[in-house]
Amino acid sequence: MATRATDRDAGTARKAPRHIEAGTLASQVEGCLLIQAEREQALREAAALCARLPWLTSSQAGDLTSRYCEQRLHLTRRALQAVGSRADQLRDEYEARYTALRRLLLKRLAVGASLLLICAGILSTGSHLLSH
Repeated sequence: MATRATDRDAGTARKAPRHIEAGTLASQVEGCLLIQAEREQALREAAALCARLPWLTSSQAGDLTSRYCEQRLHLTRRALQAVGSRADQLRDEYEARYTALRRLLLKRLAVGASLLLICAGILSTGSHLLSH
């Protein structure tokens, strides 16, 4: 019986995050494609650099290409991490501002609704007094 409940819970757990898993998978695939494109660009730039240095031996050119690609990918990774960190900060700031604005709006709506009820009560009482 416990295994069935666990299987059922596991089945439910699989259904709920599939959308999230698909999004995560898509992000990972996109990240891999971006890294591959960056690596290919770095290789092209390293090849162009080596072509301008005709005195390099093939092993030196290979070493230069390898080191250039490593450095380029490292710098790209750092830049992307900085951008991601800043995006997280901005999201947090916007969420806090949105929450504050939403609270302010709800307070104003509550005050407006209270005033409307008070006015309706006064008008009702006034019309009742005038009719007698």
